[in-house]
Amino acid sequence: MIGLSLKTRATLKDLLHLAWPVVLARVGIMTMGLTDVIVVGNWSGLELAFSSLALAPTSIIITTAVGLMMGVQVMTARLLGEGRRDEVGGVLRRGVTYSLQLGFASMFGLILLGPWALQHMGLADGLAEGASPVLVVFALSMPGYLVSVAAQFFLEAMHRPRAGMWAMWIANGLNLALNLLLVPDILGIGIDGAVASAWATFVARTSLAVFLIVYIVRLPEARALGVFNRPKRDLTAEREQRKIGYGAGSSYFIEVGAFAAMTFIAGQLGAIETSAWAIVLNVSAMVFMLPMGLSAATAVLVGRAYGARDGRGVMRAGLVGIGVVTALTLTVALLVWPGAPLIASAYNRDPELLAVVIPALVLTTLFFVADGIQVVSASANRAAGDVWWPTIMHFLSYSVVMMPLGWWWAHEIGVNGLVWAIIVASLVSSVLLTGRFVRVARRLPQSG
Repeated sequence: MIGLSLKTRATLKDLLHLAWPVVLARVGIMTMGLTDVIVVGNWSGLELAFSSLALAPTSIIITTAVGLMMGVQVMTARLLGEGRRDEVGGVLRRGVTYSLQLGFASMFGLILLGPWALQHMGLADGLAEGASPVLVVFALSMPGYLVSVAAQFFLEAMHRPRAGMWAMWIANGLNLALNLLLVPDILGIGIDGAVASAWATFVARTSLAVFLIVYIVRLPEARALGVFNRPKRDLTAEREQRKIGYGAGSSYFIEVGAFAAMTFIAGQLGAIETSAWAIVLNVSAMVFMLPMGLSAATAVLVGRAYGARDGRGVMRAGLVGIGVVTALTLTVALLVWPGAPLIASAYNRDPELLAVVIPALVLTTLFFVADGIQVVSASANRAAGDVWWPTIMHFLSYSVVMMPLGWWWAHEIGVNGLVWAIIVASLVSSVLLTGRFVRVARRLPQSG
């Protein structure tokens, strides 16, 4: 840390202290999906295609809803920065209510419309029929999952991220045990493969929500935080919490919707390409959890500085977050590049499938850094009060740039074409969002 000012060193220390359990918790989210993919993939390549196609529409809803819940994290951090500690319980209560409303609406929407949508995607024969029952089971886990997100965001903003981390990894252990029992139907209950794996995920997600809510209400300071008090109507705070969520949710919808569209493009190419893309996407998503965790930690620090009206602190926290994510994702890229054959073979050892997966997996390392920078920059912008410009920039990058390029290049060069489209879109997004953050931070009061 030679050459860094005392305040920058302090910010870096705070970021790393908060970030590592948040990163591990985010990695835990993807490890649950990774467990499903590996267990199902080793059971059957076709069942892996069913699982990946079922996850595509559910991932759109889940990721959008997670963005909608981001107001819990940012508003809790801002209130703490303003010294209004006794009001943060109201943010949590609004968040849990909101998460239940979103969860049940999402569940019913996916059950009613999901199978129909799969039937009209032009997928290869049999894929829609196999993926539909898996999608229905995933939909049932939506309410519990979103409650767990609200609780986790609250704890992270309170600088208590370790509880969420441990809860997530306990849920992962439960998910793994159930996958190993249910996917090969060792218990003889009459379901196996991707559907059985989806039931394991349902149990793990619901258990996670219950644990986190119980943990929060048992905190010694829960009453002082206002957790048990019905919050007084604060229309300004309510609108701001929703506004942050709308902006983040819209961005996440655009980004994950574009990636889901890429999965359906792969589905038009065939079952091998669909399974190969599922593996590439799963590895990329696993890596993406590292910058996602850092983006959450950065948002907390930026939000506290913003609440304290410390413009220099906002700039410092955002740039430190961007610097750390750049170093981290570059390191990961240098590890994944030579390890691509080993990583790919962990999912499935079919030579035909590996021939498609390995070169595509090597290519993915080219967008790790840019993808990490753009997600941290977007979170820093929203925590600094800039809600809608990140959404606009995500739309330009992933809808206007990535999706057309993905369709064109996929039909020209296969799965590698999808990856090249992501590389271009991530570079565009990272440049736009970083420039926007610097501009926003410079406009804030420079009192820090």
